[in-house]
Amino acid sequence: MRRHGRWMVAIQLTACLCLAGCGVASSKSADSPVDPAKVDSIGDTSLKRVTLAQAAADRLAIRTTVVAKAKVASSSRKKVYRAVVPYQAVIYDVNGAAWVYTMPEPLVYVRHPVVVDHVDGNRAVLSEGPPSGTAIVTVGVAELYGIEVGVGTSE
Repeated sequence: MRRHGRWMVAIQLTACLCLAGCGVASSKSADSPVDPAKVDSIGDTSLKRVTLAQAAADRLAIRTTVVAKAKVASSSRKKVYRAVVPYQAVIYDVNGAAWVYTMPEPLVYVRHPVVVDHVDGNRAVLSEGPPSGTAIVTVGVAELYGIEVGVGTSE
């Protein structure tokens, strides 16, 4: 009986392992692959347009705001209106240039150069950048940059 019991356990384990391999291998259909991100060149510039699938944007938890005009202290100590963005929206490239990601249309992101005059608390005061009211990314900036420059891809 003892020997028969061991064989039964071995047969049951083998059957379980075989059945476990019969599950769905992927939620993606071979007929309709969905790329989470697409990167396209913009004309003759070195800039690229990053287009995310909705699921990718959700997974990255992309958040946006707009470039605002705010009264800030200038070097002459007078209050002047300047463009401001949350400092977390600013990313620096390997050469030290500052950028923000604009969102010209839903799920489309384009890197835009900025010149940060100074940082005031948690906001960057810009001397150059996108116009007031332009939608910019505040959360997911580093991930968009990685997608744009191909971090983690074999290409």
